[in-house]
Amino acid sequence: MKELIAEELIERKIFLLRGQKVMLSIHLAKLYGVQVKVLMQAVKRNIDRFPEDFMFQLTSEEFEILKSQFVTSSWGGIRRAHPYAFTEQGVAMLSSVLHSKKAVQINIAIMRAFVKLKQILSTHKELSYKLEELERKISKHDEDIQNIFEAIRQLMTPPPRPKRKIGFYRD
Repeated sequence: MKELIAEELIERKIFLLRGQKVMLSIHLAKLYGVQVKVLMQAVKRNIDRFPEDFMFQLTSEEFEILKSQFVTSSWGGIRRAHPYAFTEQGVAMLSSVLHSKKAVQINIAIMRAFVKLKQILSTHKELSYKLEELERKISKHDEDIQNIFEAIRQLMTPPPRPKRKIGFYRD
């Protein structure tokens, strides 16, 4: 149960920015049980391990958009600098600069979450493709299908009952 909660927590901390799935330094520091300052010091001491495709700093616009998506602020107080975003490769590289057993365990959990998201997205794309294919097939036969539905509706409609005549009539 504890693993499921941790997995869900991690999955909710993965965002799509600049076309990449990333995790923010704020959330990573919390998961690793260190201050953001400590995390970023470790990264900056090993900056050659974090090229731009592994880590980048959020722009003001990106920061405001992400911040506005949260009802409760998990972003802390006033910040001097915007958080950093770590791609999957950047998160993997963090395990080489953070030297604790907890960091290794957290990294394993994060890597599993990234893999799970890839699988979900792959399944979603496959389903979307199949749905589009089905829609194309239906549109080819749309008129036929409409005629079938109309025939079914006519068969389901009971025949009109003859109205009873009121009064005296002679035949």
